[in-house]
Amino acid sequence: MKEAGFRRAALALPEAVEGSHFGHADFRVGGKIFATLALVKEGYGVLLLTPEEQTGMVQDAPEVFSPVPGGWGHKGATRVSLANITPDMLKDALRTAWRRKAPKRLLRSSC
Repeated sequence: MKEAGFRRAALALPEAVEGSHFGHADFRVGGKIFATLALVKEGYGVLLLTPEEQTGMVQDAPEVFSPVPGGWGHKGATRVSLANITPDMLKDALRTAWRRKAPKRLLRSSC
């Protein structure tokens, strides 16, 4: 998976738009960030998950998912290894992050 694939998958979600946060691409729904490419130079995308969602993904696929080092990681910010993730796995993981931030009206119509 390359940066462009992560971007395409994120923007394929309903009403997702690309923005910029501290000079890095981010992906938003309803004005809220659900994923970023802040660590792309290190080979990672980042998902904003709950700590519980993060734990489950790390347990299921530790070669793909890992907490972002530091405080953000403790809050659920999760690295996604672009070299190791499959397109289907990325689609599912992005949808999980998207659902956390999507307005309720979108959740009702796109579940």
